[in-house]
Amino acid sequence: MRRSFRAAALTAAAIGFCTAGGLAGPSIASQSEAGPAVSYTEHAGMPLTAESLGLNDLRDAASSQPASPAPVATHAVATTVTTPEGDEIVTPEREVRSLSELVADYAGSQTPDSETDCLARAVYWESKGEPLSGQLSVAEVIINRAQSGRFASTICGVVRQPSQFSFVRRGYIPQPPSASRDWRTAVAIARIAQEDLADGGAPRALYFHARQARPGWRRTRVATIGNHIFYR
Repeated sequence: MRRSFRAAALTAAAIGFCTAGGLAGPSIASQSEAGPAVSYTEHAGMPLTAESLGLNDLRDAASSQPASPAPVATHAVATTVTTPEGDEIVTPEREVRSLSELVADYAGSQTPDSETDCLARAVYWESKGEPLSGQLSVAEVIINRAQSGRFASTICGVVRQPSQFSFVRRGYIPQPPSASRDWRTAVAIARIAQEDLADGGAPRALYFHARQARPGWRRTRVATIGNHIFYR
């Protein structure tokens, strides 16, 4: 009898506790002290946001931690030049090739245009058999003259100018033998000079003569290459 009475009392106390708490059914999860209770139906209709999912604390904690640096990919770069203003300019590395390698690439019996043809003929008749740098310097003198404003404004005009080149007769430039190795080299030298792919060794020279000549010029001597002496 006592046991039945005690069980009934405990049951009544439990029912009273649930009624006092306002709970209509079993609890699904413990509620936070920071917000009101949300029913299961209301919770199912809420949008999935960081606030609704309780992720604010995690986000704040992550942002307070120092970020680890991202890995940096390193690559081979060209030369970096710093300007007086402090700006950095990256310039591509220029491939360094010898004059003989360039001649081997550009050698040929045909010229692409009349200007190159006049220049190649002048190189052939004036300096065939000379060191490659000497042949290139002869070509550069002709180009320098065409650009100086003191001679004809074209390569062919410079070469045909009276009393300048002994191989020219009344404005006619003889055609070299097209199958010869010296002509193929002269074509290459002409193209290299026009494209400014290499330096001959007589910078800004406008005149030259053979070693055996004695013109008595009072000009600035620039270089002696092979059988020619170059002047400005």
